[in-house]
Amino acid sequence: MAIEPRRLVEIPVGDVKLPGELRIPDDATGLVVFAHGSGSSRRSPRNNAVADKLREHGLGTLLFDLLTPEEDIDNEARFDIALLTDRLVATTDWLADHDDAGGLPVGYFGSSTGAAAALRAAARRPEVAAIVSRGGRVDMAAEAVPDVTAPTLLIVGGEDEQVHRLNQEIFEQLDCDKELAVVPKAGHLFQGPGQLEEVTALAMSWFDRHFA
Repeated sequence: MAIEPRRLVEIPVGDVKLPGELRIPDDATGLVVFAHGSGSSRRSPRNNAVADKLREHGLGTLLFDLLTPEEDIDNEARFDIALLTDRLVATTDWLADHDDAGGLPVGYFGSSTGAAAALRAAARRPEVAAIVSRGGRVDMAAEAVPDVTAPTLLIVGGEDEQVHRLNQEIFEQLDCDKELAVVPKAGHLFQGPGQLEEVTALAMSWFDRHFA
C-alpha cells in the first residue's frame, strides 16, 4: 500500500501553531491522532513505532506537539489537562476541514497525560470514532468520563500497578463500548520484548473494528 510522503503541517490553535506530521496511505480507512504524554512530543520513539505499523495497515496518522517548545519546559503546562484538551479538540476540528482527512473517521491514541486529554476531548467531540489509551493517566479525566461515548480501549502493563488500578477505576465508570487489556509483565513504558508490538496489535484491532 502506497503511503503519502511525510508531510509537515502547522496546526493553528489560538495564538500558536503546533508542528505536526500528517501521513495518509492510499485508500485509508481512518485517521489516528496521537496525543503524547508529559515530556514527550511528535518524535516519541514508541508512538512513532506504533504509527509506522498503523500506516502499514492502512490507517492515516497525525503526530503533533501539544505544547510549544517554551511551554514544554514548564511542568505546570505539561500537566495542564484543560490546555492539552483544548488543543486536541482544535486539532480535531482542523482535520475535519482538511482536504485529505475530512472524510475519514478519526480516533485518538493517547499515552500518559495525553490519554486524559483524549478522553476529555472525545467527551466534547462525540464524532470521535474510537480511543486507545496506552499506560494512560485516565484518572485525570474522571469528570469527563460519563460523557465519553467513543468506544474506548485501555491498555496497561501488568506490572504498572498504580496505573492499572487507576485505569480499572475509570473503566468501571465508562458507559460505552469498552475493554481493559493487560499486557503481562509490562511496565509503564512497555519496553520488554514484544510488549509494544502487543500494544500495537491491540490498537490496530480496536481501530479496525470501530472505524468500520
